[in-house]
Amino acid sequence: MTSRLTHSLRSDAQDNRERILAAARTAFAEQGLDVAMREIARRAEVGPATLYRHFPTKEALVTDVFTEQMAACTAIVDEGLADPDPWRGFCRMIERVCELHALDRGFTAAFVSAFPSAIDLAADRERALGKAAELARRAKAGGKLRPDFVLDDLIMVLMANGGIRTTSPAAAVAASRRFAALLIQGMRAEPAIPPLPPAVRLPLAAL
Repeated sequence: MTSRLTHSLRSDAQDNRERILAAARTAFAEQGLDVAMREIARRAEVGPATLYRHFPTKEALVTDVFTEQMAACTAIVDEGLADPDPWRGFCRMIERVCELHALDRGFTAAFVSAFPSAIDLAADRERALGKAAELARRAKAGGKLRPDFVLDDLIMVLMANGGIRTTSPAAAVAASRRFAALLIQGMRAEPAIPPLPPAVRLPLAAL
């Protein structure tokens, strides 16, 4: 009897944790990291005490929510490094990372934020940025990436891309692709003028 009760309590706790994470993912994606913890508890249909029992700080919650996205971001950079053409790998990295961030406002905010207690998130970010820097170095050595590109430019790209506001996820991806294409043209050591992806009609309220 005691064993079944303990198992039931653990199951309930796991269900609560999963509901909190799901609610936080949706809230952060829609509104960024400014969402109040009480709002996340409300969406998850748990009490604030339950939320804080699982995640004592917002930094702890953010770290768990964005672990998968950070892994996906690092995988994108790894694929760029694996490309035998560094410039092509660099361009593909810019395109895919921008798309990943365009779909989740919270991830961009988490990526560029400094959470002192979110050590794992910071370490993963530094690892991804280090690999991105190596890919940029190779693209420069190949003569395709402009020599004055610095890693801070990539952070600026992500911050600007995170400001895209559209009426749907599909529109956000399309707008991000066009934005990335514009940026890549400006990053070329010898600018070319290939056609841009289709334009996306943005709501005036987003300007």
